[in-house]
Parts: sequence; C-alpha cells; structure tokens
Amino acid sequence: MLVDSPPEQRAETAPAPPTRRAIRAFGLVLAVAILVLVALASIAIGAKELSLGQVWHGLFEGSGTYGDVVVAERLSRTVLGLLAGAALGLAGAVLQALTRNPLADPGLLGINAGASAAVVTAITYLGVTSLNGYVWFAFLGAAAVGALVWFLGGSRGATPVRLALAGTALSAALYGYLQAVMIMDDAALGKMRFWTVGSLSSANESTIRQVLPFLLAGVVLALALSRPLNAMAMGDDTAKALGANLNRTRALSMLAATVLCGAATAACGPIVFVGLMVPHVVRSFTGPDLRWILPYAAILSPVLLLGADVIGRIVARPAELQVGIVTAILGGPVFIYLVRRRRTAQL
Repeated sequence: MLVDSPPEQRAETAPAPPTRRAIRAFGLVLAVAILVLVALASIAIGAKELSLGQVWHGLFEGSGTYGDVVVAERLSRTVLGLLAGAALGLAGAVLQALTRNPLADPGLLGINAGASAAVVTAITYLGVTSLNGYVWFAFLGAAAVGALVWFLGGSRGATPVRLALAGTALSAALYGYLQAVMIMDDAALGKMRFWTVGSLSSANESTIRQVLPFLLAGVVLALALSRPLNAMAMGDDTAKALGANLNRTRALSMLAATVLCGAATAACGPIVFVGLMVPHVVRSFTGPDLRWILPYAAILSPVLLLGADVIGRIVARPAELQVGIVTAILGGPVFIYLVRRRRTAQL
C-alpha cells in the first residue's frame, strides 16, 4: 500500500541552519568511521579464526600461506559487500522518493524478481553453470523488467501508483514462474537454492570487475537526481512550476534503481530489507532532503550488509549463515515496527 509523505516532506528543503548542517556533516564523518571499522571486522573475523598477525601479513605482505589466502578471499567479499550495500541503499532511497512511499524497497518494482527469473532460465534451459554467467543474465533480467514496468506504468505518463502496481503484478507473475521451474527441475532447484538466499561468499575479482562499471554509473546517476526528486516531493504541479522535468526525472530514477539493484542482485543474489530499512531510518534524523539521505544511505547500507555478513560467519561456525538470511531475520521485526509506528501515528 502506498503511503504519501507527510506534508512537511512535500516542500523542497530550505538551506539548513549552520548548526544543523554541521551536525549532519559530523554524522556523515562518523558514519564513514563506522564503515571503516565494520570493513576491517569483515576482513579479520570469520568462520575460520585468524590471528591479527595473519590478517596483517595477508593484507600487506601476502605470500600464499593459508592465512593469506583466507584474507584475500575476505577482502574480495568485503569489497563486494561495500559496493552491493551502497547500491541497495541508494536504490531504496531513490525508489522511496520516486513512489512517495517511505516503505518501498528495490523489490517493489519487480527488479529482484526479474533477476531471479533470468537466472533460473539460464540454468534450466541454457545450461549456464558458472557465477560469471549468472551475473549477466541476472542483470539483463533486472533491466528488462525495469523497462517493462516503466512501459506498463505509462512510460511518459507514469505515476508512482502505476509504477508500483505494475511492479507488484510482474513480481507475482515472475515468482510464480520461478517456483514452477524449480519444482519441475531438481538440478535448477539445487543450483538456485543458494543464489536466491543472497550471499557474499562467492565474491571474486572477476565478479567485482563485471558489476563495478554499472554500480559506479548508478551511484553517480542516483546522487545527481537528489535535487529534482526533492522538487517532486512537493507534488507534480509545484515541481513543474520549479522547472523540474517530471518524465525525465522518473525515467532516470527508474534507470538508476534498475542499474543499482540489478548489478547488486546479479553479484550477490536478492538480499532483502537493506534497501528498505537504511533509507527509512536515515530519513528520521536527516529529514526529507535527498541531498543528505542519499550519501548517508550509501555509507550506512554497507555497514548493515557487512555487519550481517560477519554475524552470519560467527553464529554458525565452522559453517556460515548466508547474509540474506541474517538481513531477513533482522529486517522482519524492524519492518513490523516501522509499519505499526506509522499506523499508530495516523490514528
């Protein structure tokens, strides 16, 4: 169900007082410091215990020992977590602004479903077995569904409600197809079961190189949309009066969300709640101004994703719990709390 933004969020944010800007800037620096600490923890802590000496040697003096290999694998995993987390957080923030629904997430427009359906098709009918193959099919599936949602939502006449309805309908149809194929094909079920949970454990340099250009392009585009999306928060008529091009802003927002979410999903599988929780929580202390929401979301979303990944490695030692499971466990109660809080506020 779509929830319109409160009236105080419908005006483009005026320049904040110097003190408030200073607090926001300090909070951003603090968020970066937290991200650095979590990234270091992601490299140092895992299912296999390493000493600080082994971690240091693996990072700066690696020579092929067991510890060096483990650190190299964790480093790739951490880099992918940083990229995917930032992508999911930015995609969620853009979609919440585009649909004017503070509880929207990247799955609302069917992007996750499109990526999943493309992967299961590639496995079952095209014989694709490697992660490098999954990446491209997942990204193409996400892009195709994003374009189809834009077309079904009215393209140039698209509205937030139409886009959300088109995305919901396509998600239901694609997940039905996904389940049907997996039930009929045991091999596809076995290969898809791990990918659909969402994990960083298969990270490698090849995967990172493949998705990095798309992620960087999506990040730049999302950050560039902060001002026009702020204008659209006032309503279509006021945004037009301020010179905002509604059709172009909606199309570019769809493109940014599709590229960001599609690339992250291609590399890690569909990871839920990151794109919903972080932008929503960030908005509570930054206010509605996307010029602050987007940078905060890009920094704090990897904190959540990498933190959940570290927790998953610790709680199930010597095995590990996939990060998609951990974020779902953490996100479920938070989502219920957010929904109930908004419902209580409206009564």
